[in-house]
Amino acid sequence: MDNKKINNCLQSSYIRRYTLTDGTENGLKVIELCNENLRVLLNESKALDIMQVWHKGVNVSFISKNGFTAREIPFLNRFEGGMLYTCGIDSMGRQEGYELHGYFHNTPAKVISVLQEDDKLQVKAVMHCSSLFGENLSFERTFTLKNDTFSLEDKLINNGTKAEKYCLLYHTNFGYPMLDEGTEIIADIDKVFPVDENAEKLLANRTVFRAPIDNEPEKCYYLENNQNFVSVVNKKLGKKVTVTYSKETLPVLVQWNSDASQDYALGIEPSTSRLGNELTYKHIEPNQTINFSISLDFKEI
Repeated sequence: MDNKKINNCLQSSYIRRYTLTDGTENGLKVIELCNENLRVLLNESKALDIMQVWHKGVNVSFISKNGFTAREIPFLNRFEGGMLYTCGIDSMGRQEGYELHGYFHNTPAKVISVLQEDDKLQVKAVMHCSSLFGENLSFERTFTLKNDTFSLEDKLINNGTKAEKYCLLYHTNFGYPMLDEGTEIIADIDKVFPVDENAEKLLANRTVFRAPIDNEPEKCYYLENNQNFVSVVNKKLGKKVTVTYSKETLPVLVQWNSDASQDYALGIEPSTSRLGNELTYKHIEPNQTINFSISLDFKEI
C-alpha cells in the first residue's frame, strides 16, 4: 500500500461476501465491491449478475418493483432488472417451450477466486450448464472493478463431445436518477429497426427519454451500431456512462425503452441474435471457447 495515510485498505476499497436475510431476498448470496467511486453488488446466487451500482453515491441501475428474490416464481413476478441480467443460454425473449429470457440467470455461481490488489478488485466464478444425455457447457465469468470502470470477461466452454447451440443477451438496465426526463442515448447508429408498430410510432423519441407516463407500453429497437459502444448521458445529473461490448461475438444491439410509471427503465442489450420469433442460435464445437465482454465506464461531465 503506497499511501502511508491509509492504515487499512478498507478505508479506500473492499470486497465483502454476505447472505441476505429479509423477506423475498432471504438466502441470496451477495458479493459487494466498493472503491472511492463505485459500489457494486454481484448476485452470487444468480450467475454473478450485477444487482445494483452506485457511482459516487448515485444509483445508476434499474430495480423493478419486484425487488430481488430467491424464490423460483414466474418471470414477470421475479424479474428484478438489476444493472445486468444475463439472458440465455437456451433462449432469449419469448419463445414457446422456454422460460422467458432463458434459464441462465437462475444458475448459481461457484466463486473460484477473489482478489483485492491495490486499486483493482476482481471476482472470478464459474457456472455449469448441463443436462443428462445433453449439453456439457461451462461459463467462466471474471468481474473486475478499477477506478470508474467495471468489466465482465466471459468464456463459454464446450466440455462435451458434440456441437451445442447457444444464445446470449446482456440485459444492461439503467434507472432513476441516472435515467430521467432528457437522458440521451448516444451511439453511431446506421439503421434502426422498431420491433412493433408502437415502437415505430415513437421512433422519434428513441434517443431522448421522456418523463414517465401511466400505463405506457414498452418499446424495443434493433440497432445497427457502427461502433462497439453506446453512451447514456444525463446532463442534469452531470454523468455519462459508456457501455462497451465485444461486437464480434455480440453483433446485435437491442434498445429497450420502458417509460411507463413505476416501470421506468432503459435497456442497452448487446446480443448474439434478435429475439423471439427472430431468434437464431450460434453453435459451439467440442473443446471450443468463445469469449464475450462488456464494460461500463463512468464519467462526470
